[in-house]
This record gives sequence, C-alpha cells and structure tokens, in this order.
Amino acid sequence: MKIILRLACSVQGLFLLGQQPEPLNSDTIPAYFEEIQNATKEGFKVWNKDLYGSILLVDPKTRQVYSNEPNADNSLKLQNKIYIGQLPDSMNIANTSVQWSGKNWAMIMLPLPKNHYERVNLLAHELFHKAQPSLGFPQSNKESNHLDQKDGRIYLRLELEALKKAINSDSEKERKMHLTNAFIFRKYRNTIFPESASIENKLELNEGIAEYTGFTISGRSKEQTKKHFISSIDTFFSNPTYVRSFAYHTVPAYGYLLSLKNNLWNQEISANTNITDFFIKKFDISIPVNLKAAAEKNSNHYQGAVIFKEEQAREDKIKKQIIEYQSKFIEQPHLEINFEKMNVSFDPRNILPIADKGTVYPNIRVTDNWGILEVENGALMSPDWSKMSISIPTKIEEQKAEGDGWILLLKNGYTIKKDGKTNNYRIFKK
Repeated sequence: MKIILRLACSVQGLFLLGQQPEPLNSDTIPAYFEEIQNATKEGFKVWNKDLYGSILLVDPKTRQVYSNEPNADNSLKLQNKIYIGQLPDSMNIANTSVQWSGKNWAMIMLPLPKNHYERVNLLAHELFHKAQPSLGFPQSNKESNHLDQKDGRIYLRLELEALKKAINSDSEKERKMHLTNAFIFRKYRNTIFPESASIENKLELNEGIAEYTGFTISGRSKEQTKKHFISSIDTFFSNPTYVRSFAYHTVPAYGYLLSLKNNLWNQEISANTNITDFFIKKFDISIPVNLKAAAEKNSNHYQGAVIFKEEQAREDKIKKQIIEYQSKFIEQPHLEINFEKMNVSFDPRNILPIADKGTVYPNIRVTDNWGILEVENGALMSPDWSKMSISIPTKIEEQKAEGDGWILLLKNGYTIKKDGKTNNYRIFKK
C-alpha cells in the first residue's frame, strides 16, 4: 500500500511565509527548471550529488502537468523546451516523490511561490525526497500524536522559542545557552511521552533532512536566513496541529546553527542516527539530570506563561471536537471503507488524533481499486491505515455516492450497501 503525503511547507498553494504564488504561466516553466538546475549544481557539495532530476509541476485545478523530461509512454509532449500533458485521475496531486510512467519523479503543485528562495527551497526539498533512497534515508511519516496533547505542544513550542533566540544571537555564549534550553525542553518532552523520541526521530530524518537540504540549496544570506526561520516558526505556531509538520522547523534550525561550525555535518548522519543526541554532542551541550526542574525554571524566559494558558484553552476546545468526531465516525451509523491498494494525499497541518481510535483528516483524497474518494469535511483513518470511516451517504447512484462533505466515484464492479448487522454502510464487490 503506497501512501503519498502532502507536505506542510507548501500545501495546496499555501506558502509558509505568506508569499504570494507566481501567476500560472507555462512560458515561465522553463525558467523554473533552469533555476533549480543551477541551484542544485551549486549545491552539489551538500550531498556530493546533483539532486536535479525528473520533475512534475502540476496544476491541481486542471491536472495539467509540465515536466523537464519525457515519460515512458511519451504521453507528455514537447512544447517550448518542456513536456506537457495530463495527469491521470487515479493519481493524487501532492508535493512529494512519486513513481509514474517508468520513472521516479519529484511532484510539486502549481503555482509556485513568487519568492526565489522559497521556490528553490520547495523544489530542492522534493528533489531530495526523490533521491533519498539512494542517499540511504528510507521515507517514514508516522504521526507524532503526542504533539497534539497539551504537554507535547507546550514543550515543543518552548523548544522552538529557544531556537528562535539562538538563531537571533550573535554571541556564541548566548547562542549555546538558548540551544541548551531548547534541548532541555525537548528531552523533558520525551520523558513525559515514552517512545516519543523514536517517533520524532523518524520524521526528522525524513522531512527534517529534506527541508534542511531545501534550505541550504536555496542560498539565502545570513540576514535572510534569520528572517526565514523566525517567520516560519511563528507561522508554524498557528497550525491546527504539529504532529507531522514540526520536523520542517526543528532540524533545519539546528542544522543551520551547526553549519556555522561544520557545513557538511549532514554527511555524518545515516538512517540509524539519533538526531537529537547527534546535535547535542556536536554542540557540546550538557543536559541536567533534573529535566523537569530545569524545564519549568527556564520556561519563563520563553513566554512560558502565555504558552501554558493558550494550550490549556486549546485542550478544552479539542476535547469537544473529539467527542463530536467520535459520535460522527464511531458511535453513529457511518460508511466504513476498507482499503485494498490505497494511495492517499492530505494536508498534514490540520489532522486530529483521537487516542487509540485513529486520526481525523479534515481534507483527504483517496484512490483505491474501488475508485476515488474526495473528503472536505472529515474522515477517520484507522490506526493501522487499513480502513477509513466517513459520514453516512445521503445520495447513492450506480457509480457515485455523496455525503456530508464527501464524494465517492466507484469503479465498475463495486457498490455501496448497508450492513444489516451494524447499520453501517460498506463498499462491496458486485
């Protein structure tokens, strides 16, 4: 079962720093390819590898695709130095790496950011994902669900506030103090939630390293870098959830600060690296034994009182949401869809974990042997990703069903029926 994830840095044309998207014009596409080709050539030393390769730029509204290379069946036609065609309906559109028509591609949704550095950052991030198997980093995107709980969010926010101060510090002594506090908040968070360090580590070695690569290849100046990290972290704080998107901000920030000492540090890590311990060692950080006392004491330096208050208010609100979702997708009759050969894309910034029941995805698109499902008002994914629950159908036709905020297009050979034993609806093979 292949899972495609929409990335937090720029989902559906929403850009991290509030950048306006470049107006869609096919005449500018060749310039984008030349721009990223030159940037990856300049950034060869980052991985001792030219990351430039097969790229698909896709208009999500029309499914028109623009490429720098032909595909295996030549359905992409050469026009004005680029290859143009139509993406099949069976493929989900996302910022990701994808296997299609005989190649491994970096897929990026149009329009691209107007800002040169944001644009290169995004393209290089996805080109890393395309190349990462050859670099020895398997993809892993397990949710860090503890980061949707109050204490998880509090100590992540405190860590990032400390990182912001470290980035803004010109004094090495002051920078090390803020870095030490950032790691104290992180280590304390990991003691509160057993196994969280391992789960966070996997996403940071996937998305964190990809985003660090994109940042490095973007070529920002020192002042531009400071503004970029401060602004991106502040924007991140407003995301509804942090469970999948935190790594886009932690590893790049730590990595940038470490690059001031060793700009090729990333070549020292592997898929087996504990990235937290790696950074602590490289920064020569001493972690106190009593993490709880240190974390509580230091929180006052990083807007701790404000963060505690905001997160308590959020927790009260989320509890009500969870009760509503449990009623809608578990207790009340619903449509339960089992996966056969699932491919999925979604926005990772607004998902909501519900304990051991799974995770609610407000917006998600699923393709499978049974057809195509588009959801805009919530769906509950099971913890093992074997099935999904949505609200009951309000309209069922031969090959199409609709419900509250969702549309399901069924392929021939499949139908929707009510299960008399449970009162839930299911998809059946005819």
